[in-house]
Amino acid sequence: MLDQTWHRRALVESIRRMTTQMATEYDAVIVGLGPAGASAATALAKAGYRVFAIDRKPAPGTPVQCAEFVPMMMGNETKMAVTASVQPIADMFTFVEQEAPDQACNFSGRMIDRKAFDAGLVAEAETAGARCHFASNLEAISQDGIITCGGKSFRPKIIIGADGPHSSIGAAIGSINKDVLETRQITVPLLKPHQGTDIFLSADYPGGYGWLFPKGDKANIGLGLDHDQRDQLKPLLEDLHQRLMDEARVGSEISYHTGGAIPAGGLLKPQGRLGESLALLAGDAAGLTNCITGAGIAAAIISGKLAAEAAIAFLEGDKDAAEDYAEDLQDMFGAALTRACQHRQKLKTIRQSKHAPSPAHLRNSWIAYPQYWH
Repeated sequence: MLDQTWHRRALVESIRRMTTQMATEYDAVIVGLGPAGASAATALAKAGYRVFAIDRKPAPGTPVQCAEFVPMMMGNETKMAVTASVQPIADMFTFVEQEAPDQACNFSGRMIDRKAFDAGLVAEAETAGARCHFASNLEAISQDGIITCGGKSFRPKIIIGADGPHSSIGAAIGSINKDVLETRQITVPLLKPHQGTDIFLSADYPGGYGWLFPKGDKANIGLGLDHDQRDQLKPLLEDLHQRLMDEARVGSEISYHTGGAIPAGGLLKPQGRLGESLALLAGDAAGLTNCITGAGIAAAIISGKLAAEAAIAFLEGDKDAAEDYAEDLQDMFGAALTRACQHRQKLKTIRQSKHAPSPAHLRNSWIAYPQYWH
């Protein structure tokens, strides 16, 4: 009996030692390996820190959940914006209800191959020394900062949540995206070359808009709506697809379906503590997506880099690093996100009054028109 008790105690102690060893093996654990997480992983690994990063997707950027447009300035943030580029975009065409389109000539950018884009960012992180694991779910996270995934437990000094609009890390620290848009997108043949992005604004699209983004000989056609209108996504997108087929702009064959949620409530508190671990949020997890346009890739990359800088400062003894990170995000993105949320609320108030937004209201709340900025 005594031998059995001793052996049980020895086994428990052995497991405890192994768990403690695993828990302290890495300086940082990053959850999510999209643009935000991969950028953070690269910066931390380049600085010499031990980084363990996971993503539940089977491979980088797979499945693609993105319209795949990035602004031209993205080339300044990452070379992958150029490497993964499919075609340039020169203009934006905005279709308000059934009116002729308005052309804006100062919204240049690139259509990218999002799968190749994400894969390139992850490759940079791995080259820098980060350990990146896909098809790996976050199984648990405790208020003591212990993260469990793949049957292993870690207690890192830094936890970065780059795990999207429904972030588990955000939930753990009480920063939750409570307002989201739902999207649905199809990829179809593009019958005529096009160098612009097409935006479709309508009172029939509450909280969102429709789009056609050209991608070489294909086009991404999509729609975003308020979460409570998500049951209308399929029929409305079918109508938009049929309209574009009737105009002989796109073909009928659908080669790809995708969709997902987009944060629509603005910037969240991006920092918190889980025991002795510092938790930071980046990208969609921090609410950094523009709720009017849905744009979030540039903000994801920038915030991932800033989160890594804050993590490094914290690891080097800066007690104010997390608060400085929050201030940096506010300074960089706060005004734009607040403006977008205000326009979104104006349209919501009109709909709640049982009136449909007029074409003027729709133009006032879209970035291609000067009144949006005043």
